Order: sequence, then structure tokens, then C-alpha cells
Amino acid sequence: MMEIVKKYVVDENNNRLAVEIDIETFNKIEDILEDYGLYKLMIDDKDNDSLNLEQAKEYFHAVSD
Repeated sequence: MMEIVKKYVVDENNNRLAVEIDIETFNKIEDILEDYGLYKLMIDDKDNDSLNLEQAKEYFHAVSD
């Protein structure tokens, strides 16, 4: 598991308001979320005849390279 180095943005009472992460970590998280979203869409939409799971995977790999 990747370690996330984070910095907290706090208010004058030291209450945490936000988290700052480096851009590389953000990009990794974004990629993971996009992959998960695509996976969920493919699994949840099994009844759609447009593409089957293998065709969708092949298409995704073709456009993501």
C-alpha cells in the first residue's frame, strides 16, 4: 500500500480544514478512482449489449496506451 504524505490546512483554532498532497500522489489517486469507476460501470451495466466485458477491457486498453 502506498504511503500518502499529507499536510493539513488548519484555521486559527487549529481545526483541520483541508489536506494538501503532492501532485504525483493526486495523479495516482485519480487514476485509481477512474479505473474503479470504469470497472463499476462495466460490471453494473452487464445487460447493455453495446460491449461485453472483454470488449470493453480491450477498448479501454487501446485508448489508454
